[in-house]
Amino acid sequence: MLEELLKLNVFAFLLVLSRVGAMMAILPGIAAAYVSARIRVVLATVVAVVMTPVLAENLPAPPESPFILFLLLTGEIIVGLFLGGIAVIMISALQTAGTLIALFAAMANALVQDSITEQQSSVIANMLTIGGLVMIFVTDSHHVYFTVVADSYALFVPGEGVSTGDMALMLARRVADSFALGFQLSIPFLVIAMVYYIGLGILGRLMPQLPVFFFGLPVQVTVQLGALMIVFSSIMLVFLNHFQQGYTVFTG
Repeated sequence: MLEELLKLNVFAFLLVLSRVGAMMAILPGIAAAYVSARIRVVLATVVAVVMTPVLAENLPAPPESPFILFLLLTGEIIVGLFLGGIAVIMISALQTAGTLIALFAAMANALVQDSITEQQSSVIANMLTIGGLVMIFVTDSHHVYFTVVADSYALFVPGEGVSTGDMALMLARRVADSFALGFQLSIPFLVIAMVYYIGLGILGRLMPQLPVFFFGLPVQVTVQLGALMIVFSSIMLVFLNHFQQGYTVFTG
């Protein structure tokens, strides 16, 4: 009896760890390059240990076939990657906004290595993504990660198959929403850039001797950075609201 109970607990823990570990493997801030892989493994193991007793009753019985076990674990990993991928897509809204703002501020070619997305991005995009990630942890919004993975067992029941079509549709909608949000966050800078370019063009026609490039570029950078200082807090608040609402479909 004890041996059977031990096997059941190990199997349930393995199922939960597959979903939790796959989610932790790509979550922004947790899966960053500067976070040790050992820390991610320990965090995923601790979360799985805490959640296993609560979810064990709703998990399927241990399969007799290794192939069925492989299918179960694969399905759990796919669900975990799906849940973590939503967070990655929502964070990308800030990168989109930062890239557009850098373009309007004539700073698009000032590239640095983004530690969140692990790719080359503009300085402003890097600042926005890091700022958004800090705000997520400071406001305890990262707790939604654990709430979502716990409530997801009511929507994605282990052993009942994975709805890949619905997942793909939801990811596509999240990508569209994140891109739209990133563009909307950059609209004030687009308006400033349009007004400035029109005014600079008129000034260049009225004063042909004026070196437009040497005169206009410092002013453009200064004005856009000043505007960013003014609206930075609003950008973070809008992003946090978007981030919290992005997971509402999974929470009870």
